[in-house]
Amino acid sequence: MNLRHLFYFWKVANAGSVTRASEELHLTPQTISGQVQLLEQHLGRELLARRGRRLELTEDGKFVLGYANDIFALQAELEVMVRLQRTGRPSSFRIGVADAIPKSLAYRLLEPALQLPNPYRVVCTEWRLDSLLSELAVHRLDLVIADLPLPNTAEVRAFSHRLGESPVSFLAEPSLAKRCRRLPFPACLDGMPMLLPGSDSAMRAKLVRWFAKHQLRPRIVGEFDGSSLMAAFGETGFGVFAAPSVLTDELHSRHGVTRIAETREIVAEYFAISVERRLTHPCVQAITQAARQRILKSVPA
Repeated sequence: MNLRHLFYFWKVANAGSVTRASEELHLTPQTISGQVQLLEQHLGRELLARRGRRLELTEDGKFVLGYANDIFALQAELEVMVRLQRTGRPSSFRIGVADAIPKSLAYRLLEPALQLPNPYRVVCTEWRLDSLLSELAVHRLDLVIADLPLPNTAEVRAFSHRLGESPVSFLAEPSLAKRCRRLPFPACLDGMPMLLPGSDSAMRAKLVRWFAKHQLRPRIVGEFDGSSLMAAFGETGFGVFAAPSVLTDELHSRHGVTRIAETREIVAEYFAISVERRLTHPCVQAITQAARQRILKSVPA
């Protein structure tokens, strides 16, 4: 098999179209299409099928893509290890942070990579998780930090490494928190103005299920993709909001909000997602070890 043909197919499959793949590779669409057709002829299978204007993977295409992801992930890992052997460190560390991750928590997670003996050029990207996973698949990122493991629906062949977890606290501006405490928790949240994370956040689904379990109907007054903006609205007394308990002191200091109560029925979880089965990059090792040891404490049984 000509691995170059496989590489072109892999780029098309991850880019979603021949046009986008040709733009990334600086080749003509005709060249890309011709190389993919040669691969199909060699394998005797159709790998890509056109559905109207869209190009979709066939079942055989999905099967081949799984192997291609492994092959080119190993290639990327080989390149990193060779550079490590030659220079003692990679030239850069490229990390994606899902926009549902609180910014201060993201810094806490990344800080150990900044304190390694040899300096690294850290390149951070904040985006939607699905977009970050696409970048990870084509090796534009070394690691993605998210608030949920790799989704089952993801077409990326990657691995989730659990960093840790934190119980969740409900916070509000002091006068609103005082009003809320007049009733026992969690009944005090019923009818209260509530700020929720955006639909892409794993916390959103957990909160909705928890409200239903306790038969609570808070008044949803705002939804926010970014936790910093949600905390800023909470600071004004606009509504109650939930946050990882590990950030409670920081949120009180920065926004003046106070904790109403903590629940261990809701757990905020954090994961490092990589194309490597084994975490070999020094920055990734530093992040995962520090997170497990001191940054995110597990909820006691």
